[in-house]
Amino acid sequence: MRLIRKYEDSDLDAVLSAWENASKVAHPFLTPQFLAKERENIPTVYLPQAETWVIEQVGAVIGFISLLGNEVGAIFVQPQFHGLGAGRALMDKAKELHGNLEVEVFEKNLIGRRFYEKYGFAFVNKTMHEETGNYMLRLKFTAAT
Repeated sequence: MRLIRKYEDSDLDAVLSAWENASKVAHPFLTPQFLAKERENIPTVYLPQAETWVIEQVGAVIGFISLLGNEVGAIFVQPQFHGLGAGRALMDKAKELHGNLEVEVFEKNLIGRRFYEKYGFAFVNKTMHEETGNYMLRLKFTAAT
C-alpha cells in the first residue's frame, strides 16, 4: 500500500536518505564536495522554498518530489524501489496539482532522462551548469487537455 502525503519536518532523514542513495546511482559524475553542499542546502534552502510530497510504502518514506510551482525541483526514490511505480505516482501527483510541468536534468543522468522520457517530457533546451561543468537539459511535460 502506497500513500502520498505532504512533507513534514519529521520526514527529513528519510528524504535525505532517498536523495543521497538515488544521487549515488543517478549522479556518479558529481563530485563529493558538490553533493555534500547540496545535502546541506536541502533542509536549509530547497525544502523551505518548495511544496514537497513524500511517498510511503508500508509506513516508511521511500521517496519525494519537490515542486516550485510547475517546476519539478527534485524527485528522488530509494534505488531499491526504482521501476516499481513510485516515481510515476509522485509525478502523477505533480501533474494533478499543476498540469504542465518542467524540469531540469543533468544530461549525464541517464536514469532520470529515461524516466522523464517515458513519462512524456520533451526536450526544450540545453544549458551549462556552471557550478559542475555539466550540461543540463530542460524538459517540458504538456498535460492532455
